[in-house]
Amino acid sequence: MTAAVMGAGSWGTTFAQVLCDAGTDTVLWCRRPAVAATINATNRNQDYLPDTTLPSTLRATADPRQALAAANVVVLAVPAQTLRQNLAGWAGLIPQGAMLVSLMKGIELDTGKRMTEVIAEVTGWPAEQIAVVTGPNLAHEIAQRQYAATVVACIDQQAAENLQKACHTGYFRPYTNPDVIGCELGGAVKNPIALAVGIAVGMGLGDNTRAMLITRGLAELTRLGAALGADQHTFAGLAGMGDLVATCSSPLSRNRTFGERLGRGIPLAEILANTNQVAEGVTSSKAVLELASTHSVEMPITEVVAGVVYDGLDVGEAALMLASRTAKPERYGI
Repeated sequence: MTAAVMGAGSWGTTFAQVLCDAGTDTVLWCRRPAVAATINATNRNQDYLPDTTLPSTLRATADPRQALAAANVVVLAVPAQTLRQNLAGWAGLIPQGAMLVSLMKGIELDTGKRMTEVIAEVTGWPAEQIAVVTGPNLAHEIAQRQYAATVVACIDQQAAENLQKACHTGYFRPYTNPDVIGCELGGAVKNPIALAVGIAVGMGLGDNTRAMLITRGLAELTRLGAALGADQHTFAGLAGMGDLVATCSSPLSRNRTFGERLGRGIPLAEILANTNQVAEGVTSSKAVLELASTHSVEMPITEVVAGVVYDGLDVGEAALMLASRTAKPERYGI
């Protein structure tokens, strides 16, 4: 099996390492030729994983045609909002029959589509050949080969098992799940929740507040998933609660860290200007909220995060809005 990983950010590069360690022949596509040259010469991605020595078997290129030429697995690891444009340029280069795999955790702005829906729309590939890899997968820990697990989601069980085998190593354990909708929503919705947790931490709020936001965030995710036809059991697993806990709890999480800076009063424009990696929750919070509105799903945490990011809502006022909500039964609307 030969894989092409399209995107050399921290997670794309790390997943390329995982594939190589699992014995899968892998090519990493880099947007910038200099990054590809450095990886080939030094086995390091100096921009995103400077302390990680990548496998010597990993090849890098800035030429998408070269990357895709022999791939039976094409892993898409670009920022969610750039997927459509990038994939439109690559679609004609992807070998027929290849499995398309999304590492992205976002909802497309304006369309409200999940990443697998964008992939199917742009390429015309059937759902049986489109998969998702998601879960509590903080790139820097996995790059250090610390133990982690993930979910490989595809409606075709054999395709899921093939991908599972292609990325199964001694430190990276993939589980299969046919619930593509639930797994994708888990990855997308946890990002605005992590922003909210980060804001709370930045404001000096404690563990009770964090626990509240995580668990009530899970309730928001589950309500939206139920409305979209997901299996609610998915949200109790790695793609739901697992990813939510890791992203909300770790200082390695881009979304949690971004939220902390907001909570400390740093202006949004200043944070964006000094951030070299994408915090998907910043852009996806609005898309998630619009998707929820379309399906009449109440998501108050996501709503206030979108207000902070898009409407200039003061973080103190955002906290007050959440604290002053009307009391309800804990389980409702599911």
